[in-house]
Amino acid sequence: MDYNQAQQRVHDLKKFYKNLLWFGIITIFIFADDILEKGIFHLSLWNGSIILSIWGIVLIVKAIKLFIFNAEWERNIIRKEMKKTKEPIQF
Repeated sequence: MDYNQAQQRVHDLKKFYKNLLWFGIITIFIFADDILEKGIFHLSLWNGSIILSIWGIVLIVKAIKLFIFNAEWERNIIRKEMKKTKEPIQF
């Protein structure tokens, strides 16, 4: 990994963690409001939290992109595909 790729990855990780922090803060406020308003036994996870559900799905997709399908994964797939061909390409 060269410097530019590392710098971009750090930038992407920083954005992801900021987004995750804001998600946590907003979630705490929404659930705290529900608990104060309705009580702990009448708490519903789906009542008024469709935005949190969508935001959570977006965060999951970003996490998969950052931590699973990263540059190392891409290089491994390229190597495997190159081994399948008769004449390997040298990079």
